[in-house]
Amino acid sequence: MPGQIPLIGEKFPEMTVMTTHGPKKLPDDYKGKWFVLFSHPADFTPVCTTEFVAFAKRYEDFKKLNTELIGLSVDSTFSHIKWIEWIKEKLGVEIPFPVIGDPQGNVARKLGMLHAESATHTVRAVFIVDDKGVIRTILYYPLNVGRLIDEILRVVKALQLTDKYGRAIPANWPNNEIIGEAVIVPPAATISEAEERLKKYKCYDWWFCYEEVVPKEDIEQVRKFLERASKPAK
Repeated sequence: MPGQIPLIGEKFPEMTVMTTHGPKKLPDDYKGKWFVLFSHPADFTPVCTTEFVAFAKRYEDFKKLNTELIGLSVDSTFSHIKWIEWIKEKLGVEIPFPVIGDPQGNVARKLGMLHAESATHTVRAVFIVDDKGVIRTILYYPLNVGRLIDEILRVVKALQLTDKYGRAIPANWPNNEIIGEAVIVPPAATISEAEERLKKYKCYDWWFCYEEVVPKEDIEQVRKFLERASKPAK
């Protein structure tokens, strides 16, 4: 049943928003592309500034995954523009993606971004929406903990691989402790299918079968995201 706020597996709600790149119609303006909509508590705050720089430095990585970025907070577009100018001037980083101005909080309330932690500032929400406008992942972080942007890249890539190969992605993939870089075959639906699984795939049991079907270049792409996240910034 649909909830009061959008849920995973539902279509992203249609809305027209004002951004630093002009008005956008969601999700229609991104038809055929994936997008990551992420909220931040406020402009001109330290944690949010570090996140925007991190997203901007990984913008091309998202583009390679056919994925666009959209920021949001309850600040005005005027505030966003000034903050973006400050980031470019002081930190030498240009913010290439649009940022939604939501001073009335209408979008934030519709998407469930205002939590008990603060009635006036959005939490650090992340909505990953696929090329058909369907919500595939929702993440929430508190006001005082910045996001790991490379993990968001990993999730986008993993979702795209599940669509392509019809397989599930294990924990810590592609460095899983049990099956390494393999992916999981969906459970059998019949007794005969369960018996066939043991002959057809590598299995711990008929309900836990796996195979190495993802190309090496895709695996290495994800590993580079994780390696970057584990190393000190230069």
